[in-house]
Amino acid sequence: MSGAYHIHLAIARLARDLLVNGLAAAAGVPGPLRRAIYSLYGLRIATRSVAPGCFFGSPRVQVGPGTTVNRGCFFDSLERITIGRDCGIGLQVMFVTSTHEIGGETRRTGRLRPRPITIHDGCAIGSRAVILPGVTVGQGCLIAAGAVVAHDCAPNGLYSGVPAARVKELPRETRAGRRTKVALAGAEHARSARRAA
Repeated sequence: MSGAYHIHLAIARLARDLLVNGLAAAAGVPGPLRRAIYSLYGLRIATRSVAPGCFFGSPRVQVGPGTTVNRGCFFDSLERITIGRDCGIGLQVMFVTSTHEIGGETRRTGRLRPRPITIHDGCAIGSRAVILPGVTVGQGCLIAAGAVVAHDCAPNGLYSGVPAARVKELPRETRAGRRTKVALAGAEHARSARRAA
């Protein structure tokens, strides 16, 4: 790669870090200015609730309306990160899209392999959870604080642990906002199984 390419890349990273991860991430910056900077950078953020202190590695981030992104979240975004509508993202959640192939014994970090992350509508992700490359979190999931999500999460489940595992079926709602009989029966069955154990 040419020296001109490296200079261009360094300037782009400097602009990103000064404007997006510096000015826009500062605590005293008004929300409308933060959103304007994010938009100019190319982030597709449809919510008004992105708290200060977040890091964006590239413009490959899309956040749906009604979603809240709390302080200090990290979006590595070497690949696309898509977060649906009406989600709650806790403090210091990490969305890590970059991974590597396993290299030989003289250098275990092999070739870079970024993979996208998708968080569907209505999810809640607890503080300091880590979402790893290639993960899709299904609609209505709850990811516990500190969980490390290495595999896809089926809809309407509570996932916790390292690595995260499904520990509870969450109730499903009808369009009118009422829980369905099927979901309630499933939850009652899970409670009965735990009592029996």
